[in-house]
Amino acid sequence: MDVQDFLIQGDGSEEDKREAWQLFQQAYELQMKGQLEEAVSLYKLSLATHQTAEAYTFLGWTYSFMGKLEEAIEECHKAIACDPHFGNPYNDIGAYLIEKGDLDEAIPWFQKAMQAKRYESPAFPHLNL
Repeated sequence: MDVQDFLIQGDGSEEDKREAWQLFQQAYELQMKGQLEEAVSLYKLSLATHQTAEAYTFLGWTYSFMGKLEEAIEECHKAIACDPHFGNPYNDIGAYLIEKGDLDEAIPWFQKAMQAKRYESPAFPHLNL
């Protein structure tokens, strides 16, 4: 994933999209350092600047790190609404449902992920099934 993924999505100025990318990158770095509350704030700032499926998905992923699976699933639904061709949130919903113990409900989400046209890690839904 790179800045081009942000530049091609939706309306808005290139300047806003680049700023959203920078905020997204900063949020990701904080997330990987375990500074989850700070990461959530920066993902939200990124989304306020320019909405992307990636930022919604990664915000959801951060919520999952915090044990907030319902919020994580909600953010994934927002990601899908933003870009239904982005496969990551479909897989993530499936993974969160498994974590909640809802195995049968997870399967269709993995199947949708496998059919997605744009996916960072297309092997994940196959492995999760």
